[in-house]
Formats: sequence, structure tokens, C-alpha cells
Amino acid sequence: MFRVWVVRPLARPGLPAQGGLARGWAYSAASEADSRQDSQYRDTVLLPRSRFPAQLPGRLQPETELEMQQKCGFSELYSWQRQRKTKQEFCLHDGPPYANGDPHVGHALNKILKDITNRFYVMRGYKVHYVPGWDCHGLPIELKALSEVKGAENLSPMEIRQRAREFAERAIEKQKSAFIRWGVMADWANSYRTFDPKYEANQLRVFYKMYYKGYIYQDYKPVFWSPSAKTALAEAELEYNEQHVSRSVYMKFPLLKSPPKLTSVIDGSAPASVLVWTTQPWTVPANQAVCYMPDSVYAIVKCTTTGERFILAADRVESTAAVLDTQFEVISTCKGADLADGSCAHPTIPGRVSPLLPANHVTMAKGTGLVHTAPAHGMEDYSVASHHQLPTDCLVDEGGCFTEAAGPELQYKNVLEEGNEAVIQMLQAAGSLLKEEKFVHSYPYDWRTKKPMIIRASKQWFVNTANVKATAQEVLKKVKVIPTSAVNRMLEMLDRRTFWCISRQRCWGVPIPVFYQKNTGECLINSETITDVIKIVQQQGTDAWWTLPIEQLLSKEAVAKAGGHDVLDYVKGQDVLDIWFDSGTSWAHVLEGAEQRADTYLEGKDQLGGWFQSSLLTSVAARKKAPYKTLVVHGFTLGEKGEKMSKSIGNVVDPDVVINGGEDHSKDPPYGADVLRWWVAESNVFTEVLIGPVVLNAARDDINKLRNTLRFMLGNMAGFNPETDSIPTSEMYIVDQYMLHLLQDYGSKVTEAYKEYDYSKVVRLLQAFCSRNLSNFYFSIIKDRLYCEEEKDPKRRSCQTVLAEALDVVVRSFAPILPHLAEEVFQHLPYNKDSEGVFRTGWINASSAWKKPGIEEAIEGACAMRDSFLGSISGKNALEYEVVIVIEPGLLFELMEALQAEETSSVSQLNEIMMASQTTLLSEVPKETPADANIIKGTFLINLEGGDIHEESSYEVIALPIAKAKCPRCRRYTSDSSSTPCPRCLKVMAGKGST
Repeated sequence: MFRVWVVRPLARPGLPAQGGLARGWAYSAASEADSRQDSQYRDTVLLPRSRFPAQLPGRLQPETELEMQQKCGFSELYSWQRQRKTKQEFCLHDGPPYANGDPHVGHALNKILKDITNRFYVMRGYKVHYVPGWDCHGLPIELKALSEVKGAENLSPMEIRQRAREFAERAIEKQKSAFIRWGVMADWANSYRTFDPKYEANQLRVFYKMYYKGYIYQDYKPVFWSPSAKTALAEAELEYNEQHVSRSVYMKFPLLKSPPKLTSVIDGSAPASVLVWTTQPWTVPANQAVCYMPDSVYAIVKCTTTGERFILAADRVESTAAVLDTQFEVISTCKGADLADGSCAHPTIPGRVSPLLPANHVTMAKGTGLVHTAPAHGMEDYSVASHHQLPTDCLVDEGGCFTEAAGPELQYKNVLEEGNEAVIQMLQAAGSLLKEEKFVHSYPYDWRTKKPMIIRASKQWFVNTANVKATAQEVLKKVKVIPTSAVNRMLEMLDRRTFWCISRQRCWGVPIPVFYQKNTGECLINSETITDVIKIVQQQGTDAWWTLPIEQLLSKEAVAKAGGHDVLDYVKGQDVLDIWFDSGTSWAHVLEGAEQRADTYLEGKDQLGGWFQSSLLTSVAARKKAPYKTLVVHGFTLGEKGEKMSKSIGNVVDPDVVINGGEDHSKDPPYGADVLRWWVAESNVFTEVLIGPVVLNAARDDINKLRNTLRFMLGNMAGFNPETDSIPTSEMYIVDQYMLHLLQDYGSKVTEAYKEYDYSKVVRLLQAFCSRNLSNFYFSIIKDRLYCEEEKDPKRRSCQTVLAEALDVVVRSFAPILPHLAEEVFQHLPYNKDSEGVFRTGWINASSAWKKPGIEEAIEGACAMRDSFLGSISGKNALEYEVVIVIEPGLLFELMEALQAEETSSVSQLNEIMMASQTTLLSEVPKETPADANIIKGTFLINLEGGDIHEESSYEVIALPIAKAKCPRCRRYTSDSSSTPCPRCLKVMAGKGST
């Protein structure tokens, strides 16, 4: 038997608590004299009984959760629900987390959100398809695996692949065990990994389908290049350093040939040059032209210091003169188009000519309005070169160093370091350098190595997204996106993406299945070659590309069909596919049925430019449809002050420490997995999600409050069996029917919130219902019925029926969020001992028959009067009063009569709601009312039948000190003597055989 706690009631559901004590038993707070009387009648009172603990301190929380997982079959739930005979299916396709590290709170946020979703659909009777997966290839895994090895640079490709695979497998096992501990339900026995042979084979099928349709092509052009990783990268793999410092230079390109339209202005009497500004001096040796904007105005100026003539944009004259610490005198102005057919001398390479060419990418925001153009190192520069047939030679190798072609002064020098310095010195020596200064700006970095990128021309494989993005955008507009604002961001990203570089110069990945003719470099890929390669990969995995000789990978028939002669005339390609292509083709392997379409993809906002997009592009290119019907996009996790988590700050939250506690439990207590899950559910996950000690403590407190509510319900159902002891709704107290009405409304709102992935709304609804409607309102008024009526009295069974229904609805409503707590509650039910548990027995079963809108008026009318009564005796015990309610004849009076048929009662439904010891209901103020009585007047508006019945009634409430003595059993002032129980209690005790 546990102690009953005193609850301060709300005057009515949803309003702040008023004065007056809850009717209840609190023996520990009683006086010594009371205690003697209490002990005399304690055994006659039906106090709550339950072994369900109000809290699970210390290690008990994680230990209890592990016990629930074992006892309630968490590990078997997925396979159990997959065997159900139902046509209703729900597929949530798991975006593969990267297999390169320990589980972190970002994983927890994502996996728990998915699990809440899946458990909701399991409970609603759907067959859920959720196959967890891992992204296993790529540079970060390769680098981490090699960092564990001495002499890694000497390893063969197969040795590197073996090390990387082993590293990924270890990471997968760590992450998987963490996800299972968090209570995540999934097909763990059949998880997918991007290095699985069948997965790789399916990926190559999609690759060839896209190649055959013309969406994949090979080309030589500038791409983002990571010197630190020695590979090309896609835009999605960049991050921008806003504080990057470049060595910018102002330099001059001497005019060799004046533009014909300017010969009268530039007559050769003084040296003339075009002025150019760049933040990347190392690209100057690759210069092939200087570009201007045809529609802009340019100025020919005279430098007052040296007498030289310069050409630059008219809008940039003053700012450039200020930077160069000189003055410019404007001699003439012209349109950019007038610069046509002019040419300059290259500033560092004698004899090379740099023509002046028009280009639309030239801006006037910075610099001089004339742009140095190096086709091998800029996307727009390359377009200009293609249009004008300029050379696009690259003088920089894979490691970011100048090649032999750059000349002996630059060869082997790193372009971002000593190579940059050497070029600046060459400009200085040639007399071309006018100014060098530091320039702070946003600059792309490799998001894995955290080192600066360069743009470098090389031969790569691309997806022509320009040809597929219009269809992708149209398809995306038909996808439901939560929140809706995210779809515009993704559409904008697609709009900016003209091509996607999918080749990488590494060995840990899926090879691009192409062969090259040794002499010509011409590539060979056709239906025969790809069929042969896919068959081998499906059996042996992509290791075969490195281990098998070319004769086993490429057939004579395929070579002959391509017009070749000998298999040995060809070599295997060395590039691997971008891991975004790896993961982006997961739909082809994981999704079932002819549609191969998931109901939902649910990932962080970074995937708008990542997995969401690569999945969409590959699916639309291969089969003209999206692989998903709904996208759910969540934010990132931050420290509780909104700061990024970092080891140096010391604010990293480790999920394992959250669950099991740290070394010092006073500093890092064990919260268990349900606290982690509550944190996820209660957060507004569509923005950034904060976590830290304050947040976690608050989550634990919230769950403990919930446990208290559950404990009250469990404790008061001892000896009650819903199947045999329930009371029909029509025979219930009106307030009990009212609670079922609220319960039905709660169930509907919770279900809708789950459907919209709005789990924070679920938590808000749950807390409001448990706090306002149950704990503060209903529990406080039914305690007398529960504790002091005869055990099987219909009045008591009536509220027990409601408690059983409320417990069932409430537990099912939070079960997807707190599965361990839900199963723990079911383990403590005094009935249904052989229950299959929460998740195998369905969703909320709130009967539509419970919905009775008219009943609200009676209860809320009574609550309005209780407000008035409790407000008039603020801070005093409501049981020490009798209350007189006076209502003018009409509808409100009739409603109150339904709650109290007799004029005066201490056991009526109305008195129960008022929480006084006695209530009198009159239609006019009694003549014998004391002169000093406090009479509170009020009105209540009745709205019934959708507004057809609309009536405002007046009432008066009079609170009078009760003249009777306190009953030693029920503690109400309803007895003739403080030593003798009241008539009601005597009757109950007599019924029990008590004296």
C-alpha cells in the first residue's frame, strides 16, 4: 500500500488551481489524535495499491528498460508485424548513416524520430517496412582506416579496401547496438550496407540505365578538387569557410593590340594596360584571356603618379585608385563592347597572348570589372574557353602542385602555399604586380579533410542534371514535404545544379564499370560489358574489379561488338563512384514491389542537398518518378545554449552516457533511453534541437510526473476487471461520461498529430490531458468515491471504468515515444495478465459513442460555480464548508438538477464536483441567509446543438461554514460527532461487515 498524495485541484479543466484542498487521504500529514482515529478506520478505506514505482532512481531506469526489452520481445516485434495478414503497408526508407564513427546525438534524433513513426504505424495495424542501412564507402572511412596503419601510402588498393571494410564493419556494429538499445525496431537481421555485392550490382544497373539514356557522360572540364584528398568532389561535399584569407593581387596585363574602337584614345604614346584583380594568383600561369562585360561602361584612365594608361570599369575607378594609393584621371569612357578584338601580353609568360573577350559572368561588385580567365580553374572561364576554342590545359596535379608544364620555377610547388608565393614573385619581377593584400572571404573546403579546395580541370564522369532537373522539380512538387518551407530550399538547390561530378579518384568504392582503349583513351561500356561486370559483382562484390584480370571482366564478344580487336588492348578504369551515387541508388535495392517507392524519407536538413536530392535525381533519371511520397526534414542538434557541440568546449552529449550515466553519477546520472526519446519527441525538430543537462533533467521530471499519473490509475484499479466490472456508459456518473468525451477528443487529436509527424504536439496534448483533465481535475474529485465507497458500488465502478479506459488510451498514446514505460505499465496492470503487450494489441480504441458534446455544458457549468466557490474561500479547506447554489429557473438549473436531484446532498455528483462537504441547489436565495454571507454572482453561457440553443443564465454561490463534525473515516464534515463515522460511511462499513 502506498501513501496517497494531496493534489490541489483545478477549479475546472484548464484553469489555474484555486484555493481549497483536494479531498483525499494524507495520513502522514494528520495530527496525532487524527492518526489514532485513522488507524481505527484505515482498513475500511480502499487506498490505492500498486507495485508500479513513482520513480526509478539511479541504475534502476536503464536496468528496467533492458528488462522490458527482454520480457516484452522488442527484438521480435519487427518480424512479428511483418507476418500479419494485412494489405495496409507503410514503408519508411532508412537513409544510411555513415559508418565512420561512434553513435552520437544526431543519430539519436534521427533514429528515434523514425522509430516513433514506425511504432505508431505498427500499432495502427500496418505492416511496416523498415530496413536499416549504412553508407560504407568513401574517403572519410578510407582516411580513418589508413590512419591506423604505418606506411599506409605503400598499401595496394586491395589492402586499402580490406582495411576500410574492416573499419566500416566495426563502426556498423557499434552503431547498430546503440540503435537497438534506444529501442529502435527494425529488420536488424537484413540491414543493407552499400558494400554488399547485391547492393553494388543494383547500383551498377542504375548507373548503366542512366548512361544508356544519356544522363551520364564523361568530359574534361573544371571540377571542385580536393588536393588534401586527391580527388574530385561534388558541390554537396563542400563546406564554406567564411573567414578564409586569400592573397589577392592587382596586376596589369600590357596591351599588345589596342581594341580598334579605342585606337584614337590609346595611341601608343604611353604604355597602356588592362587592370585585373584576383584572389587566386596561382591561377595566373594558366591564364588564356581577360574578360569584360559588354554592356558595362569602362574608363581609360591616366595614373597621375606614373603617367601609365589603364583600362578598368568606370564604376571601379575611385575604389581601385584608393587601394593602389594613387589617383586616376579619366581620359575617356566606352562601352565594354568597344574592347572587342583587343589583346594583352600574359603577365608572367613571355610571348603568350591573352585576348580581350566578352563574358556575362563579369561583375562590378569587387575588383576592376576585368576578369583574369584561366579555363582550367573556373567553371565560367571554361565556358568562355569552350566558346572561343581556347586551350584548357591544367598545370596542377592531383596533389595540388604545379606540374612540369608550369616551368622549372613552379614545378612541384603547392599552389595554395609556396606556389602562390612564387607566382606573386614572378608578377613582381615582371613589373606586373601593382598591389598585394589579404582578402577575407567565403571559400570552399573539403567537408571531410577540412582543407581548402581548388578548381581544377580533369577528365571526370558527370550526371547531366541540367537535362533531368526540370522533371525532378515537377516530380518534387507532388511530394508532401514537412515542413513545407523545406521544399523551396530543395527546389532552389536543384535549380542551381547544372551537373553532378560522380567520379572519385580513390579505390574504396564502387568502380565506374568502364574500360579504356590503351592508345586512344576511348571508353568502352555497353550492354554486354555491363551485364558481365554486374554478374561478377553480384557474386563476388566489387573487389573483383581489382583482383580479377581484365580477361575475366571483359569478354571478347563485347570487345568485338565495340569494333575492338583484343581484350588486352583495354585497361580497367580506376575511378570509383561518388558515395552520394552509392546511397542515392538505395531505392533500387531496398524498396519492394513494382513501385519501389517509400511512403517516407526522414532525414536532417543537410540531406536537402544530399541524399534526398541524389535519390530523386537517380530515380527520376532512371524511371521518371520520385522514390518517396513524403519527405520529413529535421534540424541539427546543438548544445542547450544553441552552440555547436565540440570536444574542445566540452559540451558533447554522448547518448551512451545519457542512458547509462558517466563515471560520476552525480554529474552524469543514468537517465535511460526513454528520456532520450522524450527529448526527441518534445523538441521542435523542424528547427535546431537543443540538448544538455538542463534539457535532460526537465525530460526526466516530465516522465516522473507522467509516472505519478499512471501510478494513481494503476493503484485505484486493484480488484477491478474491465471485462466483468465495467459500468455501461449510460449508467455512469455524468462527470465520468464527460471524461470519456474528453478522452475520445484527446485520442483523435493525438492520432492526427502523429500522422503529421508533429510529435511535440503529441507531448503537449499528453501533458495537458494528464495534468489538467486527469490529475488536477478528475483525480481530485473522485478520490472520495474511490477510497470511501464500497468496493463494488456502481458509483465506484463507474470511475474505475473511466480510469481503465483513460489508462489504456494514455499509455497507447505515448507508447511510440516511450515504449519501455508503456510496456512497464502493462506489466503492472492488475488485469490482462496474459496481455501481448502494447504494440501487439493495437492503437487507441476510443469509442465514438463516448463523444457527447452536450455533456460539456453540465460539467463546465458546475465547474464555473466551483470556481466562484473556491475563489471565495481562497486558501481554506473546501470540506469545512457547505455551498448553496442559487440558479434562476431555466436550462442551467435543469442541467444542475441532473447532477443533484435532491435539494441538499453530501453524496451527489454536483457535490463531488464542488468538493464541499454538502451542496444545496435552489432556485432562489433562502430567506435565512446570514447577513454577512459572502454571495458570489456569475453567469454561464450555454451553447447546445451547434448554437441552436443559446442561453445565458445567472447564478449565485454562497459559501457557509459547515455545522457538522468531521467524519473520522472519509474526513468530510458530514458526521454528527467527530468520533462517529458519517451515515454514508456507516452504511458502507455495514455492507462490508464492519462495526
